[in-house]
Amino acid sequence: MKNQNQTRNPLTSLKFPLLLASLALLPALAQAHHLPGQTGGFASGLGHPLHGLDHILAMVAVGLWAAQSGGRSLWLLPLTFISLMTVGGALGLMGVQMPMVEAGILASVLILGVLIAAAARLPLAAGMTVVGLFAVFHGHAHGTEIPHAVSGVSYGIGFVLATLGLHACGLGLGLAAQNRFNVPVIRFAGAAVVIAGLCLWLA
Repeated sequence: MKNQNQTRNPLTSLKFPLLLASLALLPALAQAHHLPGQTGGFASGLGHPLHGLDHILAMVAVGLWAAQSGGRSLWLLPLTFISLMTVGGALGLMGVQMPMVEAGILASVLILGVLIAAAARLPLAAGMTVVGLFAVFHGHAHGTEIPHAVSGVSYGIGFVLATLGLHACGLGLGLAAQNRFNVPVIRFAGAAVVIAGLCLWLA
């Protein structure tokens, strides 16, 4: 086993840092592909979650926490977020008011980061409740920001797919970190999410 580790291609050890670097570039890529005057509902919805670092951090954190929790959480936590985010989006689209939406979004970043950094193992129902509550805030923000000139349905499909992609990034990074590294890299990622969340809160 030791010899196999020694002969492993050294480039494979770079995959995790490269994936993190690629993830850090998502906001810039989204801005580059969102052209001025673009009114396509699907394209607008696909790019919208990638324009806010708070949205990116929270959605990736859901994937990281799902990977860390394991078991049915691997798919139930992301599915819960997608489902309740859609509900929140519909509420925002209908003009239903919610208090402290921005505060809820920032709180989601901080709390999810703390849960990852602490390697918290909540009961599945409790974890789904936490994720679902935060998802409503994120969805409501998306719903209220839908441009009047675009289709709400196509916009919704776009931001759901973008969210799925961000969850998949977090899930993939989390699973790769746990399988490849002996140190708890995923917990360090949670701490980084907390720090980023604090910077957003104080900005």
